[in-house]
Amino acid sequence: MNPLERITINPKQCGGRPCIRGLRIRVKDILEMLAAGADRQEILADYPYLEPEDIRAALQFAAAQADHPILQIA
Repeated sequence: MNPLERITINPKQCGGRPCIRGLRIRVKDILEMLAAGADRQEILADYPYLEPEDIRAALQFAAAQADHPILQIA
C-alpha cells in the first residue's frame, strides 16, 4: 500500500481536512503532537487505533504539501 493511500479527505468529516484512514484524527493532529515533542510510541499508546504507518503517512503527506517551487517575478 502506498503510504499516502492512508490519507483520506472527506468533505463531511473534519471539515474536509486530511485524516488518517477515515478516522477522525487529522494529519494536522499528528504533526502537532510530533512538533510538541511527543514521540511515535507515545502517540501510538495514546491512540491505539493508529498504526506506525499512519504516522509515516502523515509526515510524507506534509512533506509533499511543502514541496512547492517559489516563483519569482522579475
